[in-house]
Amino acid sequence: MPAARERADVTIVLADAAATEAFGAALAPLLRGGDVVALFGALGAGKTTLSRGILRGLGHDGDVASPTFPIVQAYAPPDTRLPLWHVDLYRIEDPAELEEIGLDEARADAALLIEWPERLPRLWPEALRLALEVEADGARALTASVPPAWGERWPPR
Repeated sequence: MPAARERADVTIVLADAAATEAFGAALAPLLRGGDVVALFGALGAGKTTLSRGILRGLGHDGDVASPTFPIVQAYAPPDTRLPLWHVDLYRIEDPAELEEIGLDEARADAALLIEWPERLPRLWPEALRLALEVEADGARALTASVPPAWGERWPPR
């Protein structure tokens, strides 16, 4: 068992897009307001597919696209079980732009689902870090770096 201040890393193989979305749907019930889920991976790795699964698991039945151009897409009850900001930082070039977005303030009431979190000057230490990589057979390898803040909530079932 990891010490209280360590992160536990776990790798899961997701066979295809449907499995990636299903994993997201299984993760959704574990989310609480104030949580941060950071999605790492190259273009096409499955970050938006995983996000779609999380949003479906939270009750959203509309379209889910990566918010590359608007940067933030906010979801709230009754459309979802809890408020969630889906954030895509791909187009952020200057850290000063992040202050205008107000992620710290949003986190007071909502969960944050962040694509391209490496654009942040710092990531909250209690963030769940999910890194997706495409395997040779098209499957996705998802490596989860699970912080102690997730305690008994991990793994999704």
